[in-house]
Parts: sequence; C-alpha cells; structure tokens
Amino acid sequence: MNLVVVGVGLIGGSFAKDVKKLYPNAAIAGIDKSETHLEEALNLGIIDQKGDYGTLSNADLVFVSIPVNALVLELPKILDAVGDDTVVVDAGSTKNLICEVVENHPKRRNFLACHPIAGTEFSGPSAAINGLYEGKTNIICEVEKTAFKLQERALEIFQQLKMRIRYMNPQAHDKHIAYVSHLSHISSFMLGKTVIEKEKNERDIFDLAGSGFESTVRLAKSSPDMWTPIFEQNKANVVESLEEYIQNLEQFKELLLGNAYEDVYQEMNNTNRIKQILKGIPLTKK
Repeated sequence: MNLVVVGVGLIGGSFAKDVKKLYPNAAIAGIDKSETHLEEALNLGIIDQKGDYGTLSNADLVFVSIPVNALVLELPKILDAVGDDTVVVDAGSTKNLICEVVENHPKRRNFLACHPIAGTEFSGPSAAINGLYEGKTNIICEVEKTAFKLQERALEIFQQLKMRIRYMNPQAHDKHIAYVSHLSHISSFMLGKTVIEKEKNERDIFDLAGSGFESTVRLAKSSPDMWTPIFEQNKANVVESLEEYIQNLEQFKELLLGNAYEDVYQEMNNTNRIKQILKGIPLTKK
C-alpha cells in the first residue's frame, strides 16, 4: 500500500502508525507545511519519506488531516493531483463547507468525506499514538458520491482499525457535532480563561486544582490554529448551541440566587443519566 498523509500531526500521525502496524510493508509519505514536523515524523518513524503533491498520483490512499480552513483550499488541489484509482479521505471536524467545495470537482468520486471522532488535547507528530481510532466513531458523509471500489478500500482499513461507522449528511453532522464537540471545547477554553483572570497567582491554580478542574479544562490545551477555523466554518450551529448553554447557566445561577436547592439537586440528578448515554464510549489509550 502507498499511503500519503497530508498533515503529520496527532490525527495524521496516529493514522500512519496504525496503518504501518496493519500493513508492515506499506510505504508512507508525509506532506506538511512545517518542515520541522516532517523531520520529526521521519525521526519518529511515523513516515518513511517526505512527499509533495507530485507524490499523490501513485497513492492508494491519501489521508488529509489539516485545519479545515486549509482543507477547503487544498482539497481541490489534492484531487487534481491524485490518480484515478486513489481514494482521498479527510478528517475535518466540519463537513458542510468541505463537501460543497468539491461538489462539482471532476474527481469528486475519489473523495470520501470523513470525521473520525478521535483525538487528544495534544498536537504535532510527537502526540501521535497507536490505537487512537480503536472503538471510535467515524462519521462518513455523502458516501454515495464516492466510487464504490474506492470507498470499500477505505472502509476496509477503518474496519481493521476497529472503528464504528456512522453515515450522516453534512448538515446534520455539523449541527450535532456543534453540541457534542465544539461546545465542549468552547466551555473548556472559557473555564480556563475565567480561572486565569480570577486567580492571578498561578501557583494557587497549580496547588488547588483537583482532578475535576483538570479534566474539565483539559480541552483548553487544544490548538487554537485548529479550532478557530472550525468555529468559523460552523458558526451558525456553534452560536445556537452557545445560546442554549448560556440559558442553562443563567437558569442554574437563578436557582442558587433563589436558594432553590431542591431544584439544583433535581437539575443535577436529571443530568446524571448522561452516564448511561456515554457508558459505551471507550477511553482514549495513552
């Protein structure tokens, strides 16, 4: 197998590591705007060689894991460069604009629009880990627009990685993901901001922060370079989710101000059922 990974950070690097484990003889080339990342990926054995868009014509599969603002610009160029028998898979956290950009591309049949729900708060090639995708959901959009034999090639790899597959249209994906992913990142960033602004002594934050704070603010360590374009592309859905979240926060504050502690208890108790909803979601391996 000839694999080309465009963007050799956490997501692309982890995919490369897992493919190498599945196919020990696979030839993996990396493309990245950062020469430092490419050198690091080479030294870590994540990729076998550096590549460029000229490398794409001989690829069996191209895995594109770059920020979504770059993705909408580069995806048409990538499709221009690939061979007729190459399948191009993306890992973008938004789908509607990405699908629109290549809707009328002559090689639309070569593209499989995906969003693997996997990751950590870390970035760069050194953050890549084995088994990142195992048990994780991979959302696939507009599968009917991808050539059958090409989608089969990608699906075989996803199945070998033990991913769960969900099919969804791009609009539904972006709406749902605003609530279950994008909103949680904003909450984490703003919690971190609130604490930093209030607790001027950084030593106090370090000494007093418990596991609850650490787990809640973990996502605030994520890359702003990646997340700002996501919020931009999914602005309408993110704003809607924020409005509902802010309304719930305001209601909770009013319950406290009104000493309505039985209602506070009920609010939390009713929300406890999230444990059952999330029960089947595996923890990320470290």
